[in-house]
Amino acid sequence: MPSPSSRHHSPPRPPLLLSTNGKAAAPFLLLATALTTKTQESTATTNTQHHQPQLRMGDASISVVHDDEDEHIFRSRFPPVAVPDDVTVPEFVLAGAEAYADKVALVEAAPGGRSYTYGEVARDVARFARALRSVGVRKGHVVVVALPNLAVYPVVSLGIMSAGAVFSGVNPRAIAAEIKKQVEDSEAKLVVANEVAYDKVKDAGVPVIAIGDAVERMMPGAISWDDLLAAADRTGAPVVELDPVQQSDLCALPYSSGTTGVSKGVMLSHRNLVSNLCSSMFAVGDELLGHVVTLGLMPFFHIYGITGICCSTLRHKGTVVVMDRFDLRTFLGALVTHRVMFAPVVPPVMLAMVKSPVADEFDLSGLALRSVMTAAAPLAPDLLAAFQDKFPGVQVEEAYGLTEHSCITLTHAGGGDPEKGPVQIAKKNSVGFILPNLEVKFVDPDTGRSLPKNTPGEVCVRSQAVMQGYYKKKEETERTIDAKGWLHTGDVGYIDDDGDVFIVDRIKELIKYKGFQVAPAELEAILLSHPSVEDAAVFGVPDEEAGEVPASCVVRRRGAPESEADVMAYVAARVASYKKIRLLRFVDAIPKSVSGKILRRQLRDDFIERSKAAAA
Repeated sequence: MPSPSSRHHSPPRPPLLLSTNGKAAAPFLLLATALTTKTQESTATTNTQHHQPQLRMGDASISVVHDDEDEHIFRSRFPPVAVPDDVTVPEFVLAGAEAYADKVALVEAAPGGRSYTYGEVARDVARFARALRSVGVRKGHVVVVALPNLAVYPVVSLGIMSAGAVFSGVNPRAIAAEIKKQVEDSEAKLVVANEVAYDKVKDAGVPVIAIGDAVERMMPGAISWDDLLAAADRTGAPVVELDPVQQSDLCALPYSSGTTGVSKGVMLSHRNLVSNLCSSMFAVGDELLGHVVTLGLMPFFHIYGITGICCSTLRHKGTVVVMDRFDLRTFLGALVTHRVMFAPVVPPVMLAMVKSPVADEFDLSGLALRSVMTAAAPLAPDLLAAFQDKFPGVQVEEAYGLTEHSCITLTHAGGGDPEKGPVQIAKKNSVGFILPNLEVKFVDPDTGRSLPKNTPGEVCVRSQAVMQGYYKKKEETERTIDAKGWLHTGDVGYIDDDGDVFIVDRIKELIKYKGFQVAPAELEAILLSHPSVEDAAVFGVPDEEAGEVPASCVVRRRGAPESEADVMAYVAARVASYKKIRLLRFVDAIPKSVSGKILRRQLRDDFIERSKAAAA
C-alpha cells in the first residue's frame, strides 16, 4: 500500500487555522441541540443566554470570497476548530478511556449479545495491534474485515489502525467473487471474518483470522482470534519499536459503493479522519460526555458506520447499541430497552416506523429518542411530516457526507453554548450548513465556473478531510480532485441566502428530457406523498424523440385500487409538463444498497429489458 506521499496525484491543500477541540462527537450535533434547548428552557431565566432567540442561519453572514478567478467560495459561519497534529485515530477516539473503564462502550442489541466496556476496548485494541505486528503485519499493509455489525467490530478496526495497518471493510454478505476482488485489488495481507463470511473468504488467497465460537470446527484452517490475542499477551511488547505510526499514514481503505461506476478503494489517512471528526463534532460539549446512547444500525464497513457512529460515540464515551440487520421489531425493541437517544437511519427505516402496523405493537410513548439523522438518500417532505406527526418529540435532521471526504460534510445543527452562541438549526429539507474548516463551492458542470447563491451546480468541497486519492487509479483521482484540491462530488446542489445547502440530485442521475433537466428525487418525493405508494424510484430511460423520459417503479400499498395511469396522473398534476412521468410499473420492492441508496442503474437496466421483451 503506497503512502500518501508516494501516490501519483497529490493536490495541494489550503492552509487552515486549527486549535484542539476534544469536547465533541460527530453525530451528536442534533442531540446536543435538543439537550441544550431543553436545558435552557428549564434553567432560571436570570441567565441572559436563555433569553436569546434561536437563530436561523441567515442571522449571521457566510463568507463569500472572490479570488483572482472571481470564484464564489463559501465557508462555515463558525470559526475554525482545532485538529491535533500528534494523534492517530485510535489515540484520538480512545483518549480518556481509562476514566470510563467500567462503562459499557459497545453492546449488541440481540438478547445475550456481547458487550465491551471502555477498559476492555482499550485493552483488546492494544492486544490486537500487538498480535498483528507479531504475525508480520507492518505499516501500510491492508487488512480486510468481512464482519457483520458486532460489538467487536470497532475493536478490530481500531486495532488494525493502531498497528499502522490499513482497515478495509467489506460487506460480509457480498458474494465470494466481490469480496475476493476487494482483497486482491487492495493487496490485503489478512482477512478478519466470522461464520457469516468465512466460506466466502477462505479461498481468497490470504490467511483468515476467525472470530466466533468453535473456530476449529466451524472455520477450519483459520487463525483463532482468541488464540491470537492470547499469544500476543505471552509475547508482550516488542523490544524495538517498529515503524511508529504517523498521522500522515493511511489508516482506512473503504470502497465506494460502485453504483455509478467500478468500485474503488478510497485512501484515507489518520489526518483525514481526525480532521473530519473534529469538524463534525465541533458543537458538542462536556454535558454529553459519557451520556449518549447511539444506535449502531448503519453498516460498520460503510464510512458513516465506522466513523460517524462508532468513532464519534467512542470519542465522547457514549454507548453504541449494535444491530446487525434491520428488523422493525428488533429495532423498536432496541430503542425501548437500551434507551437509545440518537439513531442514524436511512429513509426506508423511517418509512417503516411510520407506515408499518408493527410499530403499533410497542408502547413508544416513553422513548428516550431525542433525534434521528438520515443520510445516503433524500428524505421526502411528506415522509418527514408523517414521521414528525407520529414522533413529535424527536428531531429529524438530514446530513450530507461521502466516503471521499471521510464522512460528514454538511450537518443540520450546531452551536448552543455561551462560547459558540445560540443554537443554529438549518431548514427542513436542506442537508444543513457548512462545517468548520471546510470550503464549499458550486460549479457549472459544463463551464467549470463557480456559481453564486441560489444557483444549482456540482457541489465541490476542500478541506483536510479530502481523501488522498483512489487506490491505484490515478486518472479517476485526477478527475475527482482538481489541481487546487477541490473534491468534485458529482452531486448537484445550491446554497441559499441563509447558508443552508440543498442537494438536488446526482449529476449522472439527472434525466435530460428534451434538453430540460429533471431531478429523480423531486418526483420520488411527490410519489411518496401519495397515500397508496409505499416506496418509489425514478430514473431516465432512452427515448428517440426526447433523449430520455422519466420512468418509475412503484411499490403500491396492498389492496390499493389505483392503476399505473392513476399514479402518473397524480404526479402530472403537480409538476411542469416536461417533468411528468411517462412510464410507470408496479413492483414488489425497490432495490437499495446497504446504505439505503436506490440502485437506479439496476432498475433502469431491468426496466429496459422488460420493455424490450414486452415489445417483442
